Amino acid sequence: MRRKIAPTAVVGEKDGTGAGSVDAGGTVEVRAGGGADSMRTEFTFELPRGYVDETGSVHRSGVMRLATARDELVPLRDDRVRENPAYLSVVLLGRVVERIGSVTDIHTGVIEDLFASDLAFLQDFYRRINAEGHTRAQVTCPSCDTAFAVDLAGGGRLGES
Repeated sequence: MRRKIAPTAVVGEKDGTGAGSVDAGGTVEVRAGGGADSMRTEFTFELPRGYVDETGSVHRSGVMRLATARDELVPLRDDRVRENPAYLSVVLLGRVVERIGSVTDIHTGVIEDLFASDLAFLQDFYRRINAEGHTRAQVTCPSCDTAFAVDLAGGGRLGES
């Protein structure tokens, strides 16, 4: 069973002068000393191929949240991970992927049914948002040798304009 973090919450006092809040989009806003900083906790993505559900529908867009320490520790006690350490990413992604298309009950079975290219994409996406804190990648055009940044969360699929 997965635990869900409530999408809306207010941190601080009940009179509305609290220290911060979490909006429905997963952005945490923390106010200290009158300033406002925000931290994004949920990231949208577009799978290269898409998850095909039991009815044959294809789901491509999804949401992944930042991992907590618990998300990374709990799978280490899982017998499937102990028997096969490569299964760690399947269990971990089953905990942090919140939605793929209209599918909201994401678990290891859903992650196992992804195409290999989609699994590789999600593993890289997880690493980018949790280790690097963003979904941008620096790339260089092979034709003109110009360097620029692309957002891997994108909205379009690779190779499409």
